[in-house]
Amino acid sequence: MADVALLERLCTAQGISGDEGAVRELILEEIRPYAEKITVTSMGNIIAEKKGRQPAKTRLLLNAHMDEVGLLVTSITEEGLLRFTTVGGIDRRILPGKAVLVAGKVPGVIGAKPIHMLDSSARAKAVPLDDLTIDIGASSKEEAEEVVMPGDSVTFVSLFDTAHGMIRSRAIDDRAGCAILIDLMKRELEYDCTFVFAVQEEIGLRGSRTAAFLAEPEAAIVVESTTAADIAGVEEQKQVCRVGKGPVLSFMDRSTIYDREYYRLALQLAEDNGIPCQVKEAVAGGNDAGAIHVSRGGVRTAAVSLACRYLHSPVGMISQEDFHHGEELIEKLAMAIAGGEAR
Repeated sequence: MADVALLERLCTAQGISGDEGAVRELILEEIRPYAEKITVTSMGNIIAEKKGRQPAKTRLLLNAHMDEVGLLVTSITEEGLLRFTTVGGIDRRILPGKAVLVAGKVPGVIGAKPIHMLDSSARAKAVPLDDLTIDIGASSKEEAEEVVMPGDSVTFVSLFDTAHGMIRSRAIDDRAGCAILIDLMKRELEYDCTFVFAVQEEIGLRGSRTAAFLAEPEAAIVVESTTAADIAGVEEQKQVCRVGKGPVLSFMDRSTIYDREYYRLALQLAEDNGIPCQVKEAVAGGNDAGAIHVSRGGVRTAAVSLACRYLHSPVGMISQEDFHHGEELIEKLAMAIAGGEAR
């Protein structure tokens, strides 16, 4: 079963796009005893070769990304407040009042003008990013500069809990995928596989583009979290996918048309093995597959995702059963593809 304790360690590590070092070191610590060869690329991707019982008939890459969305300090005001920008797609409506950690050590809170000081038209709108600052309690620019500087990463402060069969945490996208791949590397696999833990997915699939070029796979499985909209106020036909209904398979998104044979193979494997599974009911979003499938001469690619509510927010939510079933389906699909079952 997928390792929830490992997922907690991954989710509580700091690692926005471009600053994934703490997550990378944690992953390296976990996989070193199980990899035949590990390469850390100049961008910071991990490419790990895992030996199976026999050579793969189709060179397979399994991919998950290390980075999370977050914020970046851009400047410090004379009053000691931090101005910032977003890193990755974040809905600015969620930002005011959120607790954050700056540079991995300095606590702060995102502040905005009090609502009683806004006119009626401003109260009905999301606060513009330029009107938000991070307050670390400093009384001056000089005091703030003693502990932070422009370019420092900012992550949300959030809980990690497993009540009611769910998992709630920040950075589930895509530390859940990383946890699944780490757990698979610890198993005795039938076929050789390449595992990639990519950087900078949230700002344009940059790490996976370079990692896929270096790894030269013939096929790939991207393991990701995807937006579930099974929440209050969303019509059933617009919910896209649902937490607790099994791992999510995509046939197309905004950056990839997935390999039709691999998509059908995944559905068949789920049915044959009694694994709950669902199909993403919209052509929306994207993930590292968008870069991997067009690498070199082209890579046959599938995606297996976990349905996650409140994606790209301080706290996402997935089902523990989906987490476990996702790993089960990914392992079976990986061995089927590496074993040459789909041509």
